[in-house]
Amino acid sequence: MNGTLATAAHSDGALRLKLGINCGFAINRFPEPEVWARIVGEVLGLRYCQFVADLLNPFWDEEVIADQLARVKEATQRYGIVIETTFTSAFTRVNHLLHPDPLVRRMWFNWFKRFFKLSKELGAIGSGSHFGIMSVTDCRDPKRYTEMLREGVRLWQELTKVASDLGLKFLMFEPMSIPREMGETIAKARMLYEAVNENAAVPFLMCLDVDHGDVLSDDPRDTDPYAWLEEFGSITPVVHMKQSLQDKGGHWPFTDEYNRNGKVHPKPVIEALKRSGAREVTLTLEISHRERRPFEDRVLSDLIESVRYWRAYVRE
Repeated sequence: MNGTLATAAHSDGALRLKLGINCGFAINRFPEPEVWARIVGEVLGLRYCQFVADLLNPFWDEEVIADQLARVKEATQRYGIVIETTFTSAFTRVNHLLHPDPLVRRMWFNWFKRFFKLSKELGAIGSGSHFGIMSVTDCRDPKRYTEMLREGVRLWQELTKVASDLGLKFLMFEPMSIPREMGETIAKARMLYEAVNENAAVPFLMCLDVDHGDVLSDDPRDTDPYAWLEEFGSITPVVHMKQSLQDKGGHWPFTDEYNRNGKVHPKPVIEALKRSGAREVTLTLEISHRERRPFEDRVLSDLIESVRYWRAYVRE
C-alpha cells in the first residue's frame, strides 16, 4: 500500500512536499473554469489543485457536464495546472454512503462511480470524500450504528474496485470532528482505514485536515494537528491546510491576523510529516470565506498572503 505513494517520491527517501489548493474557494464566486484556473495558476502561482464536485457535479445534465469538462481541461492546460485529486465539498457534504435510506445510499454510490469517472477524465490520480455522515437517530442507536458502519465499509470497498477499473491509484477519506461524521478521533480514523483496506482493490488512504478532531475527546492528541500528521502522514497524500484557532471555528487563512493566535505553523507541520515516514504530500490550502463583508472582499488577498506564507517552506 505505501509503495503506491512511494513510487513518486525521491529515490533517497526524502520527504517531497508540494503546495496546492482545494478549489472550494471558487464555489459560487469564481465558477467559470477560465477564471478560477487563472487565479490558481497566474495569481497564486500554484501548479497543483484538488478539484471539487461542486464545480462539476455528476447530477448535472450530460450536455452541461461535457461542456464544463472540456472548459476545465482547456483552462487548466492553459495555466499549467495539474488536477491531482478530486473531492466532495460544501454543497456535497451530505450523508452519502451512510444515509439511513438504502435507496438513497445506492443513489450516492452511483454518484461516486460517475464522479470517479469524471475525475479520471480530468487527469486525477485519486479521489475522495468524508467517509459518510450518519443521521442523529442512527448514531445514537448502538445496534444501528454498527450496522451502518458495516454498510459504509462494504460500499467503500466496492468503490475501490470501481476506482481500480478506472485506473485511479487510490481513494481517500477525510477524518472529521464529530462522531456521526466519522473518524473524529485518531483511534476511530485508524479503525476505518484498516476496515476498508482489509478488502480494497486500491489503497484507501486519508486526506487529513489540520483543523479536525473531536474537541470533547478525552485524549488531547485528537485535537493536536501534529499528532494526526505524525500518526497518519505516511498514508496521507493530501493534507487540508488552514489556520486553526483554539475554538476551531473556521477555515481561516494564513495571514498575520490569524497566524498570531493560530496553532498551525510550517516547521512543526513538516517535522511531523517527516517523523511519520511520509514520502510525498501535497499541502492543500482549504480556506473559505463567509459571504459577508469584510470577509467577501478579502478572498484573493488572503489567498495570496497564505501562499506567500507557505512558499517560504515549500518550494517545488
